[in-house]
Amino acid sequence: RNLLDMDTFSKSDPVVVLFVQGSGSSEWKEFGRTEVIDNTLNPDFVRKFVLDYYFEEKQNLRFDVYNVDSKSCSALKQDFLGQAFVALGEVIGAQRGRLERPLTGVPGKRCGTILLLAEELSNCRDIITMQLCANKLDKKDFFGKSDPFLVFYRSNEDGTFTICHKTEVVKNTLNPVWQPFTIPVRALCNGDYDRTVKIDVYDWDRDGSHDFIGEFATSYRELSRAQSQFTVYEVLNPRKKCKKKKYVNSGTVTLLSFSVESEFTFVDYIRGGTQLNFTVAIDFTASNGLPSQPTSLHYVSPYQLSAYALALKAVGEVIQDYDSDKLFPAYGFGAKVPPDGKISHQFPLNNNAENPSCCGIEGVLESYLQSLRTVQLYGPTNFAPVINQVAGTAAQVTDGSQYHVLLIITDGVISDMLQTKEAIVTASALPMSIIIVGVGPAEFEAMEELDGDEVRLSSRGRFAERDIVQFVPFRDYVDDSGNQVLSMARLAKDVLAEIPEQLLSYMKTRDIKPRRADP
Repeated sequence: RNLLDMDTFSKSDPVVVLFVQGSGSSEWKEFGRTEVIDNTLNPDFVRKFVLDYYFEEKQNLRFDVYNVDSKSCSALKQDFLGQAFVALGEVIGAQRGRLERPLTGVPGKRCGTILLLAEELSNCRDIITMQLCANKLDKKDFFGKSDPFLVFYRSNEDGTFTICHKTEVVKNTLNPVWQPFTIPVRALCNGDYDRTVKIDVYDWDRDGSHDFIGEFATSYRELSRAQSQFTVYEVLNPRKKCKKKKYVNSGTVTLLSFSVESEFTFVDYIRGGTQLNFTVAIDFTASNGLPSQPTSLHYVSPYQLSAYALALKAVGEVIQDYDSDKLFPAYGFGAKVPPDGKISHQFPLNNNAENPSCCGIEGVLESYLQSLRTVQLYGPTNFAPVINQVAGTAAQVTDGSQYHVLLIITDGVISDMLQTKEAIVTASALPMSIIIVGVGPAEFEAMEELDGDEVRLSSRGRFAERDIVQFVPFRDYVDDSGNQVLSMARLAKDVLAEIPEQLLSYMKTRDIKPRRADP
């Protein structure tokens, strides 16, 4: 919208070039280009870019806009109109999958905006159930009535038809009612809701020479309207129509019912408005070592981030794209906090008990570094208080509009294992997931038990409703070459990979369907 005008006698001829960045890489590679639209400053491009989407990765995109002035394919030989940087998750997480960004890059000029729309390509997992009946069909049998059945055909791109369903035969009647049947949308119309569906009506004959009664045509979109009203189709026989002037029809077919069962995806819920709420809990126990010492896991080096800061940044930067307010509650546990030096297992990092939320991941990092200077590292390592805190918030809204992700970063052995197991089992019935990142050289056997991948977690005879915990040791992701960007990308990929499935499992157990995004 409102692009720069670079042509003297006409308007610009814009094209958009999309560049993508590999996971953990800073290099940009051209992915594709739109068509060129002549003489406009407000182009609507038709060409789509089809990208694989991974919730657990930060997928950076760059859109460069050029005015095409010459026949050269090189973008460098065209006039640069501006660019926009965005993560794919930001577009998907935006309201209705629609994001507008200002174009920048031409000094001293307003470059206009770029509007990005994202939609998930349906692989048509919808299943239709429908029932039809007919009325006053033509009589085809000499000694009795007809034995009618229906044959459904899907139209192909080349104008031909492929058979996709046959109903059962209903014997000796001109007013049959067929049994309800199911068929995948993919089989009926290949996912194209406006594609013609042809239905032939036949009279069954024992010798296989079935008599043609008539036909009618419809589409998935037309059929789906029957959810609110009966739809009646005239059955027409083209040969009879040509021969008889007074021919009206060969009967009618009525669609009695039509319903669609959907297999919903993670993107369906995000597009429907489900918000991911991110909460952080950081281990401030004494086993981490004095923050001022280089051997400490909390040591702040002028040259690189600590393991705690890296883990927080890696996970937070992916999740924040799905959280509209970008406000993240952040807690510490296992420290003596001012002013009275009491041990706390859920103190707000920003020192504001009324509102523990920090602004963006940078705000969480800032509060974390500030807390390191003001609290005394102590112990023990208790997880249950902070899990219960987030579970309490999650329990307030269980309609599927909010889903909570708690990130716990810790260096060691849990002191309150029984209480933690109880808290997780309770939380498994709520819209929340827990990610535990273990930093340092400790053995983390207890964490593996909480993860519940092998054996479903239980507490006092109660089993967890869902597996909601994902544990990873940070040391497995440290890149040998010291490339922190790569380490962060690998860590985020693994710890976040289970979140979409965990969210879907909650929605499924509660029979919560995604809200329809506004058109």
